[in-house]
Amino acid sequence: MTNHVHSASETLDRKLAFSIGLNALIVVVEVAGGMVSGSLALLSDALHNLTDVAALALALVARKLGRRPHSLKHTYGLGRLEVLAALLNSGTLLVVSTLICREAVVRLLHPEPVRGGIMFTVATVGLVANLVSVFLLKSHDHGDLNMRSAFLHLVQDTVSSVAVVLAAVFAAWKYGAYLDPAVSILVLVLILRSGWGLLRDTVRILLEGTPPGLDLVALQRDVQERFAVHDLHHLHVWEVTAGRRMLSAHVRLAAMPLAEAEALLGQIREHLAHDWAIEHATLEPEVNGCGVTELVASRQPQHDVHNQKEN
Repeated sequence: MTNHVHSASETLDRKLAFSIGLNALIVVVEVAGGMVSGSLALLSDALHNLTDVAALALALVARKLGRRPHSLKHTYGLGRLEVLAALLNSGTLLVVSTLICREAVVRLLHPEPVRGGIMFTVATVGLVANLVSVFLLKSHDHGDLNMRSAFLHLVQDTVSSVAVVLAAVFAAWKYGAYLDPAVSILVLVLILRSGWGLLRDTVRILLEGTPPGLDLVALQRDVQERFAVHDLHHLHVWEVTAGRRMLSAHVRLAAMPLAEAEALLGQIREHLAHDWAIEHATLEPEVNGCGVTELVASRQPQHDVHNQKEN
């Protein structure tokens, strides 16, 4: 079973590497084709393909680094490298998209003819390459947030490639000169939408915000009703990287032998992992309480505690 999982993992790594190389080649072809044909839509699609290369590369790097054992220097592993790379990728994406969008608006005001034949040929090659990548990774897009994100990038780019092909088909039309920058803006809107979402998610993870869709009040109520605990408070849930949820909390218990308390905390951890997708939970047991009853308590600065003791 272990060998089968390892073999499947290596197969997916090879498919990712092939898709990265294929999309990188298309970026070069579309940039060259866009410059020769004068098509902003092709240049926008090249940028979109570049985001695919980045997304696939991040997925591959994250998979490889994620398989490395944790160490004394990196007790959570190297998963945050994926988040930092995504932050850089999204920031660059937004800046470059803004520049191309500005040029597209200028083209709408002062349209320029494009060479539809070259544009159509290059756009078709790009569409075929995207379809090949989608086909390769289609069976691997479920159950892995990292891979699903990369797969959705490819699907989105395939849709934009179809729009570019249609713009090339109608390039010789009366309003074809307007169609090219219009399609360019459409593609850029898709890029900005995904880029902004990526930027928002990476910042949230780096700021250790609560994972989206996780209701802390519902989590507290669930644990208190299901297990023999008086209170669950001082609760914090965050992500090391996308999908890797961590939790820390204080748990007030009735007076009981240590072995029973350990068993109960183990059951709570198992429940949090199974029903709330919490990969690692640190639970601090209490009997008399710590003086904090809030669900989310602010940490009191040490110098304030010291001053209160002196007074």
